[in-house]
Amino acid sequence: MKKIFFTLAILTLALTSCKKKGCTDSTATNRNEKAKKDDGSCLYRPFLTINGQAQMTINVGGAYSDAGATAVNKDGSSVVVSTDSSSFDKTQTGVYYINYAAANVNGTTTGSRKVTVVIGASNWTSPTWAVTSTCSGTSFPLSNSPVISAGAGANGISIDNMFNLVGGTATGTVNGAAISIPNQTINITLGDINFSGIGTMNASATQFQITYTYDNTTPLIGGNGTCVAIYDKQ
Repeated sequence: MKKIFFTLAILTLALTSCKKKGCTDSTATNRNEKAKKDDGSCLYRPFLTINGQAQMTINVGGAYSDAGATAVNKDGSSVVVSTDSSSFDKTQTGVYYINYAAANVNGTTTGSRKVTVVIGASNWTSPTWAVTSTCSGTSFPLSNSPVISAGAGANGISIDNMFNLVGGTATGTVNGAAISIPNQTINITLGDINFSGIGTMNASATQFQITYTYDNTTPLIGGNGTCVAIYDKQ
């Protein structure tokens, strides 16, 4: 009996001593998948943290201050972080990435912040706009100096002083780069100007173009048709 117990003890000791040692941490650079027992040999790249929001949206030309990123080694000591924002252009619509990297002797850790630049109300409410068009000076007499402001809702646009002499206000929406002016009517005393329009704004939000369809019921000077108006930011 004593011999059996002695044999079992030897086998247990042998099995224990045969367990392969190494780094068992999946976050380490030198993880050994065959290791059954961690021997404290793990090596780590820097641990990188992006400060602030990892994803954000701003209007074209809007204020942007990068919050950067920080990095530390496993022991808590700091690591220098490099930043690459060479592709970022807040003056144009698009999806951009601010890239960060931190390195030590065990490797490099990277991360990125996603910044989406879009057209928003601030892009059409300032400053002033001037108009050139193919529109008739009588049937659809657009003003050369409209006053553009925010309309109803977050995407609303209002075009005041729409027409020469008679003024009037047109309303619509801006969805991304697309502009929509729904059917509406401006009374000019002797008749009505019924119109609608569709258009687009450029990527830098400095110009937009609207194709109007109109029907002016005013006797003698009225008429119907389509024309194109180009609005340039001054």
